[in-house]
Amino acid sequence: MYERFLNPDIAAVPPSGIRRFFDIAATMKDAISLGVGEPDFVTPYHIRDAAINSLLDGETQYTGNRGMPELLEEISWYLENRYQIKYDPKKEILVTVGASEAIDIALRAMVSPGDEVLVPEPSYVSYSPSVIFATGKPVGVVTTAETEFRLTPEAVEAAITPRTRLLILPYPNNPTGGIMEREDLEKIARVVEKHDLMVISDEIYSELTYGGKQHVSFASLPGMWERTVTLNGFSKAFAMTGWRVGYACGPKELLSVMLKIHQYAIMCAPRMGQVAALEALRSGRQNDYDDVRRMCESYDRRRRLMVDGFRAMGLECFEPRGAFYVFPSIKPTGLTSEEFCSRLIREHKVACVPGTAFGACGEGHIRCSYATGIDKLNIALERMAAFVQELKNS
Repeated sequence: MYERFLNPDIAAVPPSGIRRFFDIAATMKDAISLGVGEPDFVTPYHIRDAAINSLLDGETQYTGNRGMPELLEEISWYLENRYQIKYDPKKEILVTVGASEAIDIALRAMVSPGDEVLVPEPSYVSYSPSVIFATGKPVGVVTTAETEFRLTPEAVEAAITPRTRLLILPYPNNPTGGIMEREDLEKIARVVEKHDLMVISDEIYSELTYGGKQHVSFASLPGMWERTVTLNGFSKAFAMTGWRVGYACGPKELLSVMLKIHQYAIMCAPRMGQVAALEALRSGRQNDYDDVRRMCESYDRRRRLMVDGFRAMGLECFEPRGAFYVFPSIKPTGLTSEEFCSRLIREHKVACVPGTAFGACGEGHIRCSYATGIDKLNIALERMAAFVQELKNS
């Protein structure tokens, strides 16, 4: 009876393809989950301590809609000194409930019914649904292992129509671990300018790059600051997923509209999370982001372990240069991504995510998060190697 009360476009959006296998693993004894992109590190003690002290001091009230002034100032300093992009903390930065809210309100602020938004694929599962929720039309732009999952100007050009308004730029990339270097971004910038597009640059994994590759923020390129809403947060690099603190930065004309949505829908991000985020940035400034560097070094060791492990199984595996995922090809097994993951969790108690959860072009791949302990990764690789060998022998 409820069908006539539901928005058919939203009702038709499938549930997230990430959580399903994680939920199955949670019901199985001795299962190892490589499914959810969450650091296995606990938030550093001094960050937790700052939040606890604020609670003990009775700091439990709302903050301003935009966020705590001290946190806004610290975010501004961080972005200018870390990524060479300057934002006015009073007008051009907004603290959100995770980067997920920032994605949602950026799209709702800029997308009108029927507008097309270019979404590189494979990419994070929330982008296309969020475009639909904002009354827009997501248009997939395929990336491949042959081009190291970089977004090419040719692919972007081919996807543009008169209805195209926005490009989502999700690098470092979830699920592939691909990155975009400065010369790659410069080519995309020329296309953006040529077709008068805006860009939502999701840089939540900006601190997690490897092999000497430093993240370049799209807004730092000539002429792109005015065309970019930069999104980031504390979940990944600072091991603060449960605190739910992110932020959006951009021209004040755009941020003022995003702030309206945030005011009416959210009010403000939780004060406790903002206090923790402030401590994360202040201490990072003082110790040269030592906590972040240690975590990144640990991820780098796990990254190499995973790539070598899949290649030893005879499975091609693109070497990720960012984030904390590998995206190996399982095509030699003859199974679809869905079949591979379903059998792997049932028969060998390892949870991964089918590549198709991140777009149709992800078929033939699986996503594995290496944000878990090396001991568990070794066991997971052993189980997966046994599974692949069984498939070869069958």
